[in-house]
Amino acid sequence: MKEAKNIAVVGATGLVGKTFLQLLESDHFLDSDIHLLASKKSEGKEVTFRNSNHIVGCLENFDFSKVDLAFFSAGSETAKDYAPKAVEQGCFVVDNSSCFRKDKNIPLIVPEVNAEALLDYSMPGIVANPNCSTIQMLVALKPLHDLFNINRIDVTTFQAVSGTGKLAQEELQLQIKQELQEEKTSSNIYSKQIAFNALPHCGDFQENSYAFEEMKMVWETHRILDPNIEIAATCVRVPVMNGHSESVHIETTEQINIDTVKDCLNEAKGIKLADGEGSESYETALEIDGTDLVHVGRLRMDLWNTKRLNLWIVADNLRKGAALNSIQIAEILFV
Repeated sequence: MKEAKNIAVVGATGLVGKTFLQLLESDHFLDSDIHLLASKKSEGKEVTFRNSNHIVGCLENFDFSKVDLAFFSAGSETAKDYAPKAVEQGCFVVDNSSCFRKDKNIPLIVPEVNAEALLDYSMPGIVANPNCSTIQMLVALKPLHDLFNINRIDVTTFQAVSGTGKLAQEELQLQIKQELQEEKTSSNIYSKQIAFNALPHCGDFQENSYAFEEMKMVWETHRILDPNIEIAATCVRVPVMNGHSESVHIETTEQINIDTVKDCLNEAKGIKLADGEGSESYETALEIDGTDLVHVGRLRMDLWNTKRLNLWIVADNLRKGAALNSIQIAEILFV
């Protein structure tokens, strides 16, 4: 394995970038030197990291030949412009945007699901990090697919505003304050008010009337898990600061045994199963904020069909849904 002596975090001042720094602070690549990069707007900002002050550098002027590994969390346009340049300069890139996810020449990886796709990977190059909602769903469903062969997934997501970014979090907080003070609310980030509301679409609507986030779950599941699975997704933006929740219904070709399901999920890597009764049978986005595992609960057999199962899946979308998954990808290839 190659050693990552120097690592760049692109988009270091954003929500995902800050999450990268939290994870690199004390748990991952501790012997590596970390370079913080962002746009010109954030150039020169001072960030405290690993007990010392770091100055954020400008992405436009950075020489990627100085680093072995770069984590990109700065959006699709930035990734499109700078990730290939970084590779040309000998740097390996893990990109968090949607820029490269549909490129069949670029691996799309959830380590618990399809890490084997990197076995023969040659560096330098680019690996794409999937959509946050896809990641947590597939971590939970991969063990069940191996056992029972899933042929259909129906999923409704309840996605936190952190998935849109810091400005969305600030807008939610402002709207709550405006509502409580009986003031007129203003909506700039979302098309409608998000405070005390639920918006049944994430991303732009596509020609088939599905939203972009919904189609990403379809495309990415086909690439990562199985191209033969039928998928119907409804992605809902909810007034939660951080942590995505999903109500998932699966149909399989083999009969499902609920005890086997519990044993399987208890043993699976990256999963924590809530196996209590009543309110102890699930965890919420608020409870799992800041944690690294995918939390699964509310396991229920379908009332009419022994080949159908319901699950509740929750994860921190900034950690496992973005920064942590990217770091885990890099740890397959680097020490």
